[in-house]
Amino acid sequence: MLPTVSVIVVNHRGADDTITCLRALREDLDYPGDQLELICVDNASGDGGAERIEAAEPGVRLIRSDENLGFAGGCNLGAREATGQVLAFLNNDARPDRAWARAAVSVLRSEPTVGAVASKVLDWEGRHVDFVDGGLTWFGMGYKRHAGEVDDGSHDAARDVLFGTGSALFVRAELFAALGGFDERYFMFYEDVDLGWRLNLRGWRVRYEPRSLAYHRHHASMTEIASAREYYLLERNALASLYKNVSDETLAKALPAAMALAVRRATARGEIDPGQLEITRRPDGPDDVSEVSIDRAALAGMLAIDQFVELLPELKEAREAEQRARVRTDADLLPLMRKAMEPAYPLPRYLAAHDALVEAFELDKVFGRPRRIAVITGDAVTERMAGPAIRAWHMADVLSSEHDVRLVSVNAHVNPPESPFDVVAARPRELGPHVEWADIVVLQGHVLEMVPALKKADSTKIVVCDVYDPMHLELLEQGRDTDDERRALDLAGVTKVLNTQLERGDFFLCASERQRHFWLGHLASLGRLTPGLYDTDPTVRSLLSVVPFGLPSVAPRRTGPAIKGARPGIGADDKVVLWAGGVYSWFDPLTLVRAVHGLSQRRDDVRLFFLGMKHPNPDVPEMGMADQTRHLAARLGLTDKHVFFNETWVPYQERQNYLLDADCGVTTHFEHVETTFAFRTRVLDYLWSGLPVVTTDGDSFADLVRQEGLGVVVPPEDPDALADALEKVLYDEEFAAGCQERIVGVRERFTWEAVLAPLTEFCRDPRPAADRLGASGPLVRTPKLKGVETVRRDVALLREYLDAGGPLEVAKRATGRIRRLAAERLRRDG
Repeated sequence: MLPTVSVIVVNHRGADDTITCLRALREDLDYPGDQLELICVDNASGDGGAERIEAAEPGVRLIRSDENLGFAGGCNLGAREATGQVLAFLNNDARPDRAWARAAVSVLRSEPTVGAVASKVLDWEGRHVDFVDGGLTWFGMGYKRHAGEVDDGSHDAARDVLFGTGSALFVRAELFAALGGFDERYFMFYEDVDLGWRLNLRGWRVRYEPRSLAYHRHHASMTEIASAREYYLLERNALASLYKNVSDETLAKALPAAMALAVRRATARGEIDPGQLEITRRPDGPDDVSEVSIDRAALAGMLAIDQFVELLPELKEAREAEQRARVRTDADLLPLMRKAMEPAYPLPRYLAAHDALVEAFELDKVFGRPRRIAVITGDAVTERMAGPAIRAWHMADVLSSEHDVRLVSVNAHVNPPESPFDVVAARPRELGPHVEWADIVVLQGHVLEMVPALKKADSTKIVVCDVYDPMHLELLEQGRDTDDERRALDLAGVTKVLNTQLERGDFFLCASERQRHFWLGHLASLGRLTPGLYDTDPTVRSLLSVVPFGLPSVAPRRTGPAIKGARPGIGADDKVVLWAGGVYSWFDPLTLVRAVHGLSQRRDDVRLFFLGMKHPNPDVPEMGMADQTRHLAARLGLTDKHVFFNETWVPYQERQNYLLDADCGVTTHFEHVETTFAFRTRVLDYLWSGLPVVTTDGDSFADLVRQEGLGVVVPPEDPDALADALEKVLYDEEFAAGCQERIVGVRERFTWEAVLAPLTEFCRDPRPAADRLGASGPLVRTPKLKGVETVRRDVALLREYLDAGGPLEVAKRATGRIRRLAAERLRRDG
């Protein structure tokens, strides 16, 4: 059963747009007609438009208002007349996608804490962003983040937002009524910001849902209205929202600064000479009393303040109601404001005033500057990136939507693609300033060893350690090519590096539940699982959380040729098996080559393609397994006939072309401990591009493929079983189609935005690990023994030591006790 949705469209002298909108709602929407109520409010158009609408769409409920109530008042009038359990507001110059209503209702039904659903809104042609996220400045002005950018699919992950755009918004009807609807004093502009702000303050969530899609001719209603009138409404309504919704403490600092900034914004916008009334500029003779013309754009800001003051008696009552009803603090909503200290307008005099007011009123302490996060990797950050750099890159990308992020690489090869965050190269000795700059340091691999200051016991820097790669287990396999002594020393060194991280970190990231169990054992052995930590969080997820590798939320799009018809020996209709990562010692490509050899005897069109034989980081040497694979393929007569090697590394931004040319993805490995705890990162690219997967059993991805029906899992080192599995996914079209259908649902769980949620949440409220807090001794201590009790204890211990080892054991224990007592006295006296 679906709830009734009442769609409210407000018309004011825009009948043509309104009829187009209503017709699309009636004809194109995938929602039961008997549960869809269409309401059109005519805001005193007086141009015959209401009659035209009624004639064109007789099934629509038309409500005529005797006066122009504005967008806010018109929506409220429609809401009062609506009978649905869900209210949907759609601008008259917008049109819905087929799934617009059903996708939003699905969210409201499945997530009871969501009070409103914000639709994704694109321009009329569907090429550019209108709304995908909202931001709010400290002075009350909301803005649409990413507006005007090309819609490349990077905003197709659902998220919580502060507000949705009123041009396409769903709200629970009962909740909308309880809040009094939109604030009609606003007339238009920021009424949607104010509603979302109030919803969040009361503990409700506003959820952006990209599947609920609409298309908008932005501001068609304002085409005949001067920009000065728009400025006036924006300025006045921003002050009203700020006044109503922030706490007393915040208001005391923010409101005077916001009003002063509005004046400076007006004078800067109108290019008014600010010093023209200085006494020093008075002429020698009679003073100049001539009139001075003022641009309406400048006048708008001053009149906005005047009318804000006029509204204060009414706004005071509204403020009191909101403050009584709120359950969340201003600080709780800061992440949803995104970048509260954003000045918004690029006017030089205005920007100078903004900075001066922020400093004078200490607004950065109230709203907070963006948190500074340094993500540090040891891998090469270039067009061709391997797993660690890809992971660091996406961490920086996701975190940069809320924070000031800097991706730092200590690798000599840093030539990054364009990014919304800073990417810098630094030698190990140059890391200090970057670490000092950051509030939070996210690090990988050996980076902690390069910053000795972070390892000191008195270091207060928040450190996140990404231990998704169990390096010591990899080294057990990788080190087979070295001598025994070197292998043992290398393993001891890497284990020490990891233990140092585990002893220092405030928060840890691993790639799977299997890894989590493994690292919990490490942490327990190092004494990190303390009673205090356990009592605070028995799950220990506040210390160690699962963040697997992710995949882009944007579907892969071909940008050029890759394999089929492009690589000599591979035709357009051949069946391509893709090995998407590197060829390392812990993998088993040899069994795969033998399987392809066997399969090629009965399927001449099978082609195996190794995507990258040369690691993009020149510091990583080629492993012996790569050469063994080449030799085996050549010996079996498969090279450039059925087995093909890309002897370089495919640029990260071009890999989709190769994936889209493949028919299945494969990964094979040996049965050993590295496999048990590994996370095969490039397998996610198979899911991204919808490729059925053939994998060896034994790792966490094999579990996923088996449980979700994403392909075939085979035993280790079994070329016949592997050949049969490849034949099934390549030539059984029904089976492959079923795998592809199931992959669609699974891959949504692995988008970078989704998998990085634990890191995102931690960075919103970063804290030292419970066992790293200073002055955190036990509240209840073991009582000291006195007199006879002490003697009894010592006698019992003496008997125990004599039974265990005789007089030598007693002497050993006594020496140890003397040393402990001496150390305690030194600490007490020192």
